[in-house]
Amino acid sequence: MICNKKRGLFVLLLITVALSGCFRYSFTGTSIPEDVNTIYIPFFADQSSGGVGNLSDRLNTALVDRFINQTRLQLSNSRDGADAVLEGSIVNYANKPFSVTGEGQSSLNEVTISVRATFQYTDKEQAEWSSTFSGSETYDTNENPIEGETNAAVEALNQIANNMFNDAVSDW
Repeated sequence: MICNKKRGLFVLLLITVALSGCFRYSFTGTSIPEDVNTIYIPFFADQSSGGVGNLSDRLNTALVDRFINQTRLQLSNSRDGADAVLEGSIVNYANKPFSVTGEGQSSLNEVTISVRATFQYTDKEQAEWSSTFSGSETYDTNENPIEGETNAAVEALNQIANNMFNDAVSDW
């Protein structure tokens, strides 16, 4: 009987907190400030001088997908019309042997990509963060190495996009 009363009080307390607006929850794990409605994500210049083509397009698509499909934010066409900006550049691309067979041949290669990015609210002078993000993935060099490298690069970019998204929304 006492346990039921405690449970009832706890449920009542949770409902009260939720209705008072002090408790915010989003099913995507993000809680965005009410005054942030738009984000500008320009293409990240590929300064890596190597690797798979269209890295900028692939990273931009991954970032837009996360911010637009996993939050209530709308994509802005310009910095001036945005409440937040996520920008940067692809600074490094490496494709190196990861595993070598007994005959000295590489059986697995690892693609590693590094991106330097900055996230800032447009109404603030200081950036929320400015960091380097890296992602890596291995692929079998004996099975269609061109497609393997492309798929590994896409996976590395997805890791980077996830980490950038998580860092941007973790303070929300």
